[in-house]
Amino acid sequence: MNLRLDWCSYQAAKYAVINYHYSKRMPRYKQVYIGVWEDGQFKGVIIFGLSICPHLGNAFNIKSIEVAELTRIALKEHHTPVSKLCSVALRMIKKQSPGLRLIVSYADSMQGHNGAIYQAGNWVYIGEYGQSKQYYFRGAWRNDSSMFRLFRDHPEVKRGLTTRELPPKYKYLYPLDDKMRKQIEPLRKPYPKRQKDSSEPLDDQSKEGGAAPTLTLQ
Repeated sequence: MNLRLDWCSYQAAKYAVINYHYSKRMPRYKQVYIGVWEDGQFKGVIIFGLSICPHLGNAFNIKSIEVAELTRIALKEHHTPVSKLCSVALRMIKKQSPGLRLIVSYADSMQGHNGAIYQAGNWVYIGEYGQSKQYYFRGAWRNDSSMFRLFRDHPEVKRGLTTRELPPKYKYLYPLDDKMRKQIEPLRKPYPKRQKDSSEPLDDQSKEGGAAPTLTLQ
C-alpha cells in the first residue's frame, strides 16, 4: 500500500470534516491542513491550528505562537493506524513551523472518546479540562462563546433558552523538543480508560484536492 501525507486545500479539508468528522464543522482561526492518501485515494485530513485561547501557552511559559492545537482528525475507512498518521503529521508541522514547541489536543468525552489515538502515540495526558454550557437556539445547540458573539449587545436574549452542561474533555500534550518534553513529563497522569460503549475509533481503524503548501502557523 502506498501512503502519502501532504498539504491539502481548504476545500479538501472541509469536505473531509463535513463528511467524516462528528462535529461537521471546520475550526475557526488560522489552520493548516494535512491530507491523507492511500494508494492515491483521498482518505481525509488532519488539521492543526492556533488556539482560540490566547493564553494557552501561559501554563507552560511559552508564547501563544509556540503552541498549536490538533483540532481535527477527519478520516474515512483506511488501513494505516491513526497513531502513525498523526506521527507523520507531527513531523510535518514541526518542519513547517520550526517555532512551535507544543501541540495540544482534547478528546471529547461527550462523544465517548478517551483519547485512545493519543495514548497509542505516547502523548502526555494531564487531566480533564473545563466544563461548558450550551444553549439551544434556532434548532441547534450553541456554545457559550458563539452565543456571546451573537448577542454581544443583548445578553438578555440568552435568558429563557434551554441549556445543558457539557462534561469536561481529556487534555493531551505532545512536545516538539526535548526541553519541552522534560518540562511536561512530570504533569503526566494515568491514561483514562476506554468506555465499553465508546464509538471512538481504535488506533488500527477509523470509521469516521490539491497539494499547494500552506502558510506557517507563526
